[in-house]
Amino acid sequence: MPDMSASASLAMTHLVPLAAEVDEDKVTPGVLGFIVFAVMAVAVWGLMKSMNRHMGKVDFEEEKDPKGDASDEKASSGGKASPAKG
Repeated sequence: MPDMSASASLAMTHLVPLAAEVDEDKVTPGVLGFIVFAVMAVAVWGLMKSMNRHMGKVDFEEEKDPKGDASDEKASSGGKASPAKG
């Protein structure tokens, strides 16, 4: 197994000169930031398309509540009806 401290110090010796060259007043996300954003946008678009397709397959018809029919008759005859739940 390689020594992790040696590889970490080797990486630091190569990255420190690169970090010194970066202008601190001008920091941009760069190409990697754009690629990550583009991949996330395509993923969200694909998920929305899939959700739309699955929601289109749903066939939902609400059945009448047998208790709701009795309260409707009371309301039409002048009796008090309980408020609708939902």
